[in-house]
Amino acid sequence: METRARPPVPIRLRRPEDGEGHKPLHAVWELTMKCDQACDHCGSRAGPARPSELSTEECFEVGRALARLGCREVALIGGEAYLRHDIHEIIRFLVGLGLRVVMQSGGRTLTAARARALKEAGLSAVGISVDGPASVHDRLRGNLGSHRAAIHALDAAREAGLVTTGNTQINRLNHLMLREICAELRAHGIQSWQVQLTVPMGRAADRPEWIIEPAMVVDILRTLAEIQVEAAKEPWGEVPFNVVCGNNLGYFGPHEVILRSRPGGVVQHWGGCKAGVDVIGIESDGTIKGCPSLPTAPYAGGNVRDLSLEQIWEHSEALRFARERSLDELWGFCRTCYYAEVCKGGCSWMAHCTLGRRGNNPFCYHRVVELGKRGIRERLSLAERAPDRPYDFGRFEIVEEPWT
Repeated sequence: METRARPPVPIRLRRPEDGEGHKPLHAVWELTMKCDQACDHCGSRAGPARPSELSTEECFEVGRALARLGCREVALIGGEAYLRHDIHEIIRFLVGLGLRVVMQSGGRTLTAARARALKEAGLSAVGISVDGPASVHDRLRGNLGSHRAAIHALDAAREAGLVTTGNTQINRLNHLMLREICAELRAHGIQSWQVQLTVPMGRAADRPEWIIEPAMVVDILRTLAEIQVEAAKEPWGEVPFNVVCGNNLGYFGPHEVILRSRPGGVVQHWGGCKAGVDVIGIESDGTIKGCPSLPTAPYAGGNVRDLSLEQIWEHSEALRFARERSLDELWGFCRTCYYAEVCKGGCSWMAHCTLGRRGNNPFCYHRVVELGKRGIRERLSLAERAPDRPYDFGRFEIVEEPWT
């Protein structure tokens, strides 16, 4: 096993004002960096496996720790999680601990036989990423036939008895095709459609021309809300179809409640970043983050080979930022926003990977509209390129221009 020196992790003792603590109810676990396609917008730059990924027994111990901490659901990702040789052992073990286990996949080689084996191991659901019709999807994924394989994977998973969902990253290549994408996915039996903006992290950071401009979120959110409203008028089967708005889409416009609430559930709106609050991210070498999407360098809270998962969750400063953040870290428009106290700058992942630090998020419906009333539109200008490492990012600057 590879050994490597690591910088000390900021750890502090628990304080009375911390209360009873938070639980990582939802864990997203990158089981391996190994992938069967090198997507041109992949945030982790997946491809080969990491040099020192957790062993089977180390994965079991992480699973035990998640159960002790009160986790309820584990989403397995990669790379491609199903490419691990011990994937079925890991799923069976996690399910045996009482955890619901799901998987997110690009579906390139998720065959019918693989889907059946995953179901037999105890997997509950699989989400397949489809980012457009074949012409767009295959360009983003970097290989011809990827779209066809993803659709076949959806069909194979559904026929194996797995709950199937769809995932789409929204960018300049596909933002005008949302209805088309949704219709195709629904035709193949998905129960929900999770959408998020492509973030300039990893290989996507090398393609700044693919990242949407802030003003585009108005039309994107309106279209998604229309799809949700139309779906709500349809006769329900066993499960109503739902558009699931990712954390980097919003905030506080007329569509907020439509896109945050769940069919038949309580009314919801954006309530701030949940990284390290009820979400935890695990990288395949044992690095722990408050959210799986966050860039590694600024948000690595420790490694399970050095500290227990409980120690990292309770005491690492890098995991506690969303629990303890105040308005003091907000800057730019977000500092002055009416919703600042609740929103706290929107998605930390999107803000940090775009502007180099969290606390100011230009991809906001309310912000675009309010600036538009002043005749101002924001656009992004690339200032620094990403250094070509997993979960890396560059930096954009905000340029204000007249908007008539």
